[in-house]
Amino acid sequence: MRLIVGLGNPGPKYQDNRHNVGFMAVDALVRRHSFAPWRARFQAQAAEGAIAGEKCLILKPTTFMNESGRAVGEAARFYKIDAEDIAVFYDELDLAPTKVKVKQGGGAAGHNGLRSLDAHLGKDVGAHYHKIRIGIGHPGDKSKVLRHVLGDFSKAERADVDTLLEAMAEAFPSFIKRGGPDFMTRLALLRNPKPETPQKLAVANTSKPAAPDEPQTALAAALKQARGSTPDGD
Repeated sequence: MRLIVGLGNPGPKYQDNRHNVGFMAVDALVRRHSFAPWRARFQAQAAEGAIAGEKCLILKPTTFMNESGRAVGEAARFYKIDAEDIAVFYDELDLAPTKVKVKQGGGAAGHNGLRSLDAHLGKDVGAHYHKIRIGIGHPGDKSKVLRHVLGDFSKAERADVDTLLEAMAEAFPSFIKRGGPDFMTRLALLRNPKPETPQKLAVANTSKPAAPDEPQTALAAALKQARGSTPDGD
């Protein structure tokens, strides 16, 4: 079984915050891959389903961000899920908005949700689970970080984010089958489709055009017939 986690804060007050983009990402996965409805389990909202033929449990912890590890640790122990089979979606200040990066292992880099996961999963596990970072941009001033992170996406930002999340959900089977690099490749292709090559365009336009004299020939025949059928025709 795969354990897929979105990080965020529970409740309507926070649902559109930049800090909740991890929740938004797993919501998109549940929609795209027709998971069962959310239900309360493991101090979280949990949904079960399959992606690329593998059974998956998706979690949105219902504790606050800095206690996210409670739910993840409980679920991982219950199902005996290895660290390599855990993937976590979360917001990243130090990435440009809607930029995505995937890595396995590494530290928490100041993210309170990851710190909690590491505390409840153990350092050995924390060094091996997959981190899917979604850029929310930095406000440029350290004093503005908290307001930025806990602020809502603007309408324009949210439109771009929603487009990204749908592409991520569509590309995610590549992550399940072959890992982070293939997922990133698939995501890049979905976000920036390759233009048609000249050769493909040439093949697409090989239908034979009408001969230049065909319309004139058809018109002449019609006029001739009309003249022959009228009382004062030639």
